[in-house]
Formats: sequence, structure tokens, C-alpha cells
Amino acid sequence: MLNEIFARSRPVLIPYVMAGDPDLQTTGLLLDSLQEAGAAAIELGIPYGDPLADGPTIAAAGVRALRNGTGIAQVLDVVRSRRDSGLPIVLFTYFNPVLQYGIERFAADAALAGAAGVIVPDIALEEGASLREALQRNDLEMPLLVAPSTTPERAARIAGASSGFIYVVSRLGVTGAGDAPDFTPLLDQLAMLRQLTPKPLAVGFGISKREHVAAVSGAADGIIVGSALIDAYRGATDREAARRAGEFLRSLGTAAPAK
Repeated sequence: MLNEIFARSRPVLIPYVMAGDPDLQTTGLLLDSLQEAGAAAIELGIPYGDPLADGPTIAAAGVRALRNGTGIAQVLDVVRSRRDSGLPIVLFTYFNPVLQYGIERFAADAALAGAAGVIVPDIALEEGASLREALQRNDLEMPLLVAPSTTPERAARIAGASSGFIYVVSRLGVTGAGDAPDFTPLLDQLAMLRQLTPKPLAVGFGISKREHVAAVSGAADGIIVGSALIDAYRGATDREAARRAGEFLRSLGTAAPAK
């Protein structure tokens, strides 16, 4: 179960990797390096041509992956190859690819490959019941997103339906490693969510530096980092990309004090 990864003494690190960028062989090496560097789980992106929640870095990574012919089947092969690694993999995708693949088929194939869960950021709570139920039947978690604009009443409903953890979006807008989030409202939001649910809270969007990790490490159970990580190994392949990724993740981990 995904919630088991949060039983550590400090906020856990959950890096995001776009499968197939720069190629599938490098993707495997990246996952090895990130696990060695202390990743508690991986968000593995399935490339999609209209990634509404993604900023320029991850969108460009998706384009590169698509040009390499990476699709759901290839991403599931990556997951399957790591079944015995002990590192939980959460697939990050959008609803249209899942719908085209077939909801029931996707859930069954993802479970068979060994995925731990699936994040689908562009499906509303009210419209996601069929997907959540299909994933649940296949013992897959489905973390849901809570945005800064989410009201406490709606956040409570999202928290009730979320499984594995709750993905707390640190800022309005898309992913990216630009300006730091405004941590005061983020910390207030985390405190509010603590009153609503005992489920783990993982913060993502805009977390890119050790100072950012330090700012939320006392309030969050997990830290999700994507764009800054991809920027760290962009332009490299194979073991050089893996080396850069591992070094970057270690640099973030040192910022998280023990609780």
C-alpha cells in the first residue's frame, strides 16, 4: 500500500520521471539511480500530447517521449521490469489516454505490470467514480489533487475519495521549477487538511530547491519533484543522466530534517 512509504522519520521524496525521455533505456537507469538516492516512490509519467497540468519542462519531455514511440504499453513494460525492485511506481497520466485504452483494461494491465497506483489530474471528483472503482477492484491506489483554491468542504470530499495519499498542489497554475510557492498559504492549507483527514499529504508543483523542501518538511509527509529533476538531467542519456538525477535528489534530501 502506498501509505506505507510515509512511515519514515522525515518527509519522503517522490520524484517524477517522464517515461521514454530521453529514451526507455535511460528511464530504467534513472529509476535505479533515484531509488539508490533515497526515493520512496516514483511518479512515472505516461506521455500525452495535451498535458493540461504540466508546464514547459514536463510538456517538452512528453513530446520527446512521444517522438520515441512511447505509449501506455511501453510504460507498462518499464513498470513490469521493476516488479521486484521494491520501489512503488505511481503512473501519472491523463484521462483521455486511459479512456482510449479502455478503463477496465488499463486498470487490469497496470495492476498486472505491478504499478502501485495511478494519478489522473484532469478528471473531476464527480466524474472519476468509474475509474476509481476500476482501480480499486485491481488493488491500485488513486491519489487525488487538492488545489490552493479548493474549499475546505470540497477538500474533505476529495480527501475521503483519495487513496494512497493526497496530492497537495502548492500553487495555482501548472508544474514548473520557476518561482517558489508562497509557503504561508501552503502551510495553512496543510494545517487545514490535517484537521480533515489522517491520510498522508504530499506536496508538489514548484518544489525545486532544498530551501523549498526545508520550508514544508515539518508539515508535509511527502515532497514531489518533477520539473527541476528533469532539468537536472536534460540533454544527457544513459548513466550520465542517471548520475545527474541521483545527485539532484540527494541534494533535496539533505534539506529535510528528521521529525
